[in-house]
Amino acid sequence: MYERFGTLQSRSQFPGKEKPVRRNSTAYSRIRAFLAVLGPGVIAASAGNDAGGVTTYSQAGAQYGFGLLWVLFFLTFSLAIAQEMGARMAAVTGKGLADLIREEFGVRTALFAMVALVIANVATTVSEFAGITAVLEMFFRPDIKYFAVPVIAGVIWLLVAQGSYRRVERVFLTMCLVYLTYGVAAFIAKPDWGEVLTRTVIPSSQTLTLGYLVMVIALIGTTIAPWMQFYVQSSVRDKGITAEEYPLEKIDVIGGSVLSNAISFFIIVTCAVTLYPSVIGSASEAAQALNFAGSGAARILFAIGLLNASLVGAVVVPLSTAYAVTESLGWEGGLGRRVREAPLFIGVYTAVIVVAALVILFSRVPPLGIILASQVINGILLPVVLVLMLILVNKRRLMGDYVNSMTYNVFAGATVVVVAALSIGYLVVSLRGG
Repeated sequence: MYERFGTLQSRSQFPGKEKPVRRNSTAYSRIRAFLAVLGPGVIAASAGNDAGGVTTYSQAGAQYGFGLLWVLFFLTFSLAIAQEMGARMAAVTGKGLADLIREEFGVRTALFAMVALVIANVATTVSEFAGITAVLEMFFRPDIKYFAVPVIAGVIWLLVAQGSYRRVERVFLTMCLVYLTYGVAAFIAKPDWGEVLTRTVIPSSQTLTLGYLVMVIALIGTTIAPWMQFYVQSSVRDKGITAEEYPLEKIDVIGGSVLSNAISFFIIVTCAVTLYPSVIGSASEAAQALNFAGSGAARILFAIGLLNASLVGAVVVPLSTAYAVTESLGWEGGLGRRVREAPLFIGVYTAVIVVAALVILFSRVPPLGIILASQVINGILLPVVLVLMLILVNKRRLMGDYVNSMTYNVFAGATVVVVAALSIGYLVVSLRGG
């Protein structure tokens, strides 16, 4: 568990330096206090830019150019609202989301949510390993996966099963920096930044087609995923952040949402400049296509970003699953615990990784079909999770003075209604084969 940083002790024992030392000490202590809570918000939101996310953003840019950037702009507020509510509940109650669902709504509701989440998360983890394999095959032999996947799965397992919270979080934060390669790729592509900024806040005049609407819904589904809500709340709880520290954690959560969608923004811009108008089937296809568009450096940076995104997702999504399952059943769990201390937590984490790796190694099911299946399940689960969160965060018995204000409820409620309606729409279209 992290050390808590308060105000540094006075250095008045050093004559003549009291005033400058106090000023520096206060500023320094505030920075240390923020660094002490930094992590859950940035990691949860950034991990949403996983293999499935990169695929969706790449498709949006390749098919519709800058025409969907406005959706991402408004989604930034929705993501920040959803993540903030979860982090606030963890700081005030000291419990994860699955814990609160089980305690407040009963075991049946919790089990329904967990079954759907586990199925969706296994499918999502498969897509992460598919992303890892696709990038490696771009630069090495086509059969590289038979060696690379078992090795990477083993390293991923050791990171969580044998690592402390602090060590794992440092690895995550370092990997989050690699996402900046997408920003570099966007600048290499040399877009018309005036047009980009215009389309970020003003929708284009493109014809509203079924495909356009489905892509809008897909952007929502990949930007605000159910597993992200479970992860951020459990991570804040696991880190031991309290209500007193929450003002600093709120910066982490909101900043993470903005940073995550900025990366998504750069992915769309890169593919819009170099690939529009075209149709791609995966993020790896986008990376390969960038090379033929005359952007060899962008191709390499894009591929590095995809590999990093897939690796982060391959750790965080199974971790979110382990958190949710153990909490829903009332078992012990969390980073820094060994197998004998938290057998179910490590067991679930291991099972998700093993199943996903085996599917990639021996199944002939196309990864794109697996990604679609996970999105359909998330489309069912996301509205349910958001509604439960909104009910929980407004229970004064749980939250005390930290319940939502009326203004916040209006924005949060609108977010829930819009996301739920579009998720249901996406589900209907998907089930009808649209």
